[in-house]
Amino acid sequence: MAFKPFKITPSARRLLELWPLFPAAVYLIGFLIVVVSYLFALSFSFADEHGVTIFPSFESLRAVFAAPEFNSAFVNTIAFVAVGTPLELIVGLALALLVYRSFHLRNIVRSIFIIPLAIPALVTATMLFILFDFPGGHINHLLMGKYCFLPAVLHNPINWRGVKLLALGIALAGKVWRDMPISMLILLAGLNAIDPELFDAAKTMGAGLRQRLWRIVVPLILPSISTVVLLRSLEMWKEFIFPFILAGQNNLLGTLIEILYNNWGNAGEAAVVSLTLVVCIVVTALVYLVFIEFVKKLTARR
Repeated sequence: MAFKPFKITPSARRLLELWPLFPAAVYLIGFLIVVVSYLFALSFSFADEHGVTIFPSFESLRAVFAAPEFNSAFVNTIAFVAVGTPLELIVGLALALLVYRSFHLRNIVRSIFIIPLAIPALVTATMLFILFDFPGGHINHLLMGKYCFLPAVLHNPINWRGVKLLALGIALAGKVWRDMPISMLILLAGLNAIDPELFDAAKTMGAGLRQRLWRIVVPLILPSISTVVLLRSLEMWKEFIFPFILAGQNNLLGTLIEILYNNWGNAGEAAVVSLTLVVCIVVTALVYLVFIEFVKKLTARR
């Protein structure tokens, strides 16, 4: 008796291809459900003066959204994301274009640019804390002429972490320096995928450096740019170490959660801020994905 060969349908083939990802998906989705459910439970719970837990209750939400600390942290976080995300993209693209070109010792230079990623974020933040300390930090000593190789520029030390703009700027600079290798490597992968003959053809037709950049490089590495912007913006939203160590009292949402939970012992309000941060991250991802699809359709029509 002859048996007919078993044919796999296209849908079954796709399921077989995705099957290795199933355990990881179950773990991630299950963990997310547990965490978000616990945050919801804490956010809508309130303990009265007798220690009795009331559920559901909107007291924690009202207290958080009415607090000036939350409003300040929310504005600081938005500014951190709005400035830090394009800054990481610009720095990463500049370094990727630099190491993309062929020159002597290119591999060594590329390895040097990856060094910040190998240094723990806590170590980087601590080094910046020492450099910009007040009044005896090395930057103040340098500007006040206490080193023989530079004349005095200032007479009094600057309290770098005492001024909101300076404190957040130092925290942001440390964050960008620490994470720029990730952006550089993603964009460099996109550049390496471009056919070099396109650049030769553009040069032959008289295209300048700016024209080659905007007409060839940027459109072809748009997927890499999209990946960098999405990943870096989400990372900026949940940043904790650099503002916690360097920004002082100028909190972001991530540092405000730690203060509410550990310093003030208010788990309900900390959960509300955490839930707000989760919502901001999800909304940012969805809006950006919709925007990217719109840009792709607009580019395809052209």
